[in-house]
Amino acid sequence: MPKYLVVSTSGNPDSNSRRMGRVAFRHLQKAKVDCEWLDISELGLPLCDADACYTQPAAQKLSGVIKAADAILVATPVYNYDVSAAAKNMVELTGSAWENKIVGFLCAAGGMSSYMSVMAFANSLMLDFRCVIIPRFVYATGDAFEGDDLKDKKVGKRIEELADELVRFGQALRS
Repeated sequence: MPKYLVVSTSGNPDSNSRRMGRVAFRHLQKAKVDCEWLDISELGLPLCDADACYTQPAAQKLSGVIKAADAILVATPVYNYDVSAAAKNMVELTGSAWENKIVGFLCAAGGMSSYMSVMAFANSLMLDFRCVIIPRFVYATGDAFEGDDLKDKKVGKRIEELADELVRFGQALRS
């Protein structure tokens, strides 16, 4: 049975990408698949220094969780036309734990101009770690949210469809 992971990479306590990740996680739970939630803001991760950072307990825990998953949804904010620095740091800390994973993306940004911002990150995962990238991702702006709630039903539907695709890809991996 494949193991699924939804990981939030935002440090903002009022994060829309985390809200998107929670929607996906709840949908996966309803589908009764083996799924875990991870919020890296709760780990106290070190910055990758290509040396001592890998021995830090938080980095080792993160690496173990990534390695144990077959398919991962990365919920990330978009800052300055790119995924969050925390998302990039996560990959730098965990490296080969990403090998041969199925990966999908949930992105929240301030405007519509950076909708392709996840592509460099996806290319890195594909080329460096042979990840299979789900060829759709969900991108939403602040207009999709009202307080703590996702008010845009189309975005909600797309999040659920992406979570379903994660399961479909994960099952294909195991067959």
